[in-house]
Amino acid sequence: MYLTAEKKQELFATYGKDAANTGSSESQIALFTYRINHLTEHLKINKKDHSTQMALLKLVGKRRRLLDYLKERDINRYRDILKALNLRK
Repeated sequence: MYLTAEKKQELFATYGKDAANTGSSESQIALFTYRINHLTEHLKINKKDHSTQMALLKLVGKRRRLLDYLKERDINRYRDILKALNLRK
């Protein structure tokens, strides 16, 4: 399994305020980014896996909507998460 409970807690503790803060925009964006990176590596090996490709596109859309929400609400938090996750925009 690529995403263990310990890895999730680590992501939430690093990008959220604490490990219990699983619903914040930053922690969700970090989780989506981790999953997107994993699926991207999978698709580099398995080019014809169309169901994974669709799941990847949905995740990218969810992350984009969360980033847009965060940009509207608090531009400083938006810039910080982009810098922390090395996302281009």
